[in-house]
Amino acid sequence: MVYDVIIIGSGPIGLCCGIEARRRGFHHLILEKGCLVNSIFHFPTNMTFFSTAERLEIGEVPFISHREKPTRREALEYYRRVVQHWKLNVHTYEAVEDVLGDFPQFQVVTSRSRYPAKAVVVATGYYDQPNLLNVPGEDLPKVKHYYDEPHPYTFQKIAVIGGGNSAVDVALETFRRGAEVTMVVREPWLKPTIKYWVKPDIENRIKEGSIRAYFNSEVVEIREKELIIRTPDGIRTLENDFVLAMTGYHPNYDFLGKLGITFTDDEIRQPVYNPETMESTRPGIFLAGVVCGGMETNKWTIENARHHAPRIFDYLERIL
Repeated sequence: MVYDVIIIGSGPIGLCCGIEARRRGFHHLILEKGCLVNSIFHFPTNMTFFSTAERLEIGEVPFISHREKPTRREALEYYRRVVQHWKLNVHTYEAVEDVLGDFPQFQVVTSRSRYPAKAVVVATGYYDQPNLLNVPGEDLPKVKHYYDEPHPYTFQKIAVIGGGNSAVDVALETFRRGAEVTMVVREPWLKPTIKYWVKPDIENRIKEGSIRAYFNSEVVEIREKELIIRTPDGIRTLENDFVLAMTGYHPNYDFLGKLGITFTDDEIRQPVYNPETMESTRPGIFLAGVVCGGMETNKWTIENARHHAPRIFDYLERIL
């Protein structure tokens, strides 16, 4: 059996591509190395989306949430229903290791098998690859690049690294569960993209001293019970139990490079693709979703990347 298209990644945009395949009668397979919508599953337990529910909808399946901004739990339920409604062919816990051959005769190699396919769509996102601090001690068990919930940090001395939405959410949640919170922010201020309903809260907590913040500062070293930071006033040593490094994430460049996809040679390292067809520099391999932004991980979201799928399949209808 030869698939018309194999989609790598079962996030919302990968599912969008599966829906387009079903609509157009393409024999498809979606391969996911983790669970369904794996990135959303690994979001913080209490996370609320920035977007409203209708902006997260795909495949004309209504997204009903209890509040204006849906939660992680509601999103997981919603995308499960999307898969069931469209009867998408999804293999979870099956990692893609390589794509061999040339268009239109690819062999997609996974941890379990090999699948022949005429075309391949890469919708792998970026959430599996954290941006490291690259400082001594970063490999200590107390350092976390992912955050789940605040309870484990109750009554602990926490350092939150970063000045974006994730860092602010972590700082406020752990503070309200009894943690002693210090933020270390490389920039002179919090990012302007902070959610508008959260911004006054974090600014007031910093102003009153409930949450301590060091701006224009960076981590120099992490020790078992200390954190060494460089500030405008010199080196500071802070007592510390946990470091929550909310420093962002990036695409899996090793995997993309192995597939033969090339990138711009600037700091953004954006994969090179045709914006009209979403085809990469390797004929027959297409890109969809946030992976297209390279290091600019905020450039594409569910709501503005949904159109990638019809662009890809409009083109595939012409060439297959």
